[in-house]
Amino acid sequence: MDMPIYDVAIISDLHLGSEVSRAREALDMLRTIRFKRLILLGDMFCDLNFRRLKKEHWQFLSYIRKLSNPKRDVEVVWVEGNHDFGLSDVMSHLVGVPVYQEYTWESGGERYLAIHGHQFDNFIVKNHLFMGGLAAVIYLSIQKVNAKGKQVARLIDRLNTRWQRLTPKVAEGALSYAGSRGATHVFCGHTHEATTRTRDRIYYYNSGAWTNSRPIYISVSGREVTIHEYFERADCRYTGEERREVASAAAAIAFETGLSADAGYEGIFG
Repeated sequence: MDMPIYDVAIISDLHLGSEVSRAREALDMLRTIRFKRLILLGDMFCDLNFRRLKKEHWQFLSYIRKLSNPKRDVEVVWVEGNHDFGLSDVMSHLVGVPVYQEYTWESGGERYLAIHGHQFDNFIVKNHLFMGGLAAVIYLSIQKVNAKGKQVARLIDRLNTRWQRLTPKVAEGALSYAGSRGATHVFCGHTHEATTRTRDRIYYYNSGAWTNSRPIYISVSGREVTIHEYFERADCRYTGEERREVASAAAAIAFETGLSADAGYEGIFG
């Protein structure tokens, strides 16, 4: 079966280091499609603690590093999210991708804007120190309580989104901002809820999260924007050569982030 080919693929809110991160599924998805540009739309990490990264998290980062090789002829763009503060510059150097606060491009006479979306969340803006500290620790602890910890964490995540009315807040803020920037399409993450809205001929898309039970990605081909729900395929597995490439790249990333090369290798296959 031929792989679909897109001009742009967009994913967000992977939260590497979190117990609920679906990094393996995200990697499998990237390996089953083709694209000219990949936009990582923020919150790729959960926090600053690299030692929480599991083997599938290292595998994802290693694949991004592989994609960023100029020989691949793929542009990889990282848009910074609120959970990425303090990590973006370091990791952009290690995996070889540029980091932006927002990213714009033009195609077919249309202007497209990608921005994580926390900028339109007043609660995060006013309480970023608390949300990045104690609240994050509590949330991570819930995930590790027992086998049901992931379900509880995802439930809390959904309730938090509804309690703060994040979906309409971010959508309205993004639409207004896109209008001020002359954009016809705006893409956000942050709310962990995939949705679309239209106002004054400006189109808003939210890319959901790869911590949810139903992860999604967005594709752009010409003027066509599509939201895809990802379903795992049984044949999405590494070949021996791919495993060796991932091991080598991940060990290099681990070494440069201050972890030992052995720790990086064990983090993948140990």
